[in-house]
Amino acid sequence: MIIKSVNLETVCGVTSKLPDNKMMEIAFAGRSNVGKSSLINALMRRKAYARVSQTPGKTQTINYYNINDSLYFVDLPGYGYAKRSKQEVSDWGNLIERYFRESKKLCLIMLLVDIRHKPNANDIQMYDWCIHYGYNPVIVATKSDKIKRSQLNKCLADIRRTLKLSDETPIVPYSSLNKNGLEDVVEYIDYVYENWSDNLNEEGK
Repeated sequence: MIIKSVNLETVCGVTSKLPDNKMMEIAFAGRSNVGKSSLINALMRRKAYARVSQTPGKTQTINYYNINDSLYFVDLPGYGYAKRSKQEVSDWGNLIERYFRESKKLCLIMLLVDIRHKPNANDIQMYDWCIHYGYNPVIVATKSDKIKRSQLNKCLADIRRTLKLSDETPIVPYSSLNKNGLEDVVEYIDYVYENWSDNLNEEGK
């Protein structure tokens, strides 16, 4: 996919009505500071369009990025930041779950986890939500440049075992530093987008 235009079109907080979009949506979920904004920026070929912060818990809204007037990248609030109040954490969780439940155009979820650590209870809950609402997410294992190459297979196996992934669930090691794995993520997005477009064409005949 060649990205020609990017526009932050809609921002939704905990009390906002979610938009009734007509184009397909690809959502990005993950713990605070796992690298969601960095991945989205890399995909959009922008340095800092999606805000990258050293402060965990910065993203408190659902942000809809219009890509080429063809699809949306949907940046979900980062979860699991301990210094937020229990009410805020609960509100964000409810917002994410409401999005999964209500979105009519969500076609793919990219679930980001830190490759250096086994998924925690929040990661497991997020994966379980994805499955409960009928989505088999692509797992993006971020910060792969932070581990030795000899550790890669063990770390990926730990993620697969902890989340209880099926054999069909892909895991993509990714580094925001050297962009290793970026093309693999793009391939999954292109595949889903092409199928979406083909279905639209079939329906229009």
